[in-house]
Amino acid sequence: MKYSHKLSDAVHILAFIEINQGGNLSSQTIASSIESNPSLIRRMMSELSQAGLITTQAGKSSPKLSRSAKDISLLDIYQIIEGSTPILHVDDATNPDCVIGANIQDTLTKAYEQVQNAANNEMHKISLQSIIDGILLRSSQSN
Repeated sequence: MKYSHKLSDAVHILAFIEINQGGNLSSQTIASSIESNPSLIRRMMSELSQAGLITTQAGKSSPKLSRSAKDISLLDIYQIIEGSTPILHVDDATNPDCVIGANIQDTLTKAYEQVQNAANNEMHKISLQSIIDGILLRSSQSN
């Protein structure tokens, strides 16, 4: 199974911007922190900017959060980055001549919707600020 890192990369970008205000916020520097490609970081920052989570100025490496980190939820970020893509996916290639294959899709879809709703509710409770606070706390404990 292939996992998407886009949500964690987007959170990384936002946390990096907030924690390093006044520092080097170039896509190259952020990409180095994520161990990614600067063009991918620019593309993701463009999505975050278009969605209104960050403000940027052409030709300047000085992005800023457009609102307080405590007012940005993990769900906000998830919906921008993943859109309406669900967390879990039903295999739609099952045998319709099998009692399980013919009925598992609808049954799992309902179960997966419950999981998605629960995940959305939990992600809504988690602020970017709480993630930043966790990063800074762990950093201070390791020093």
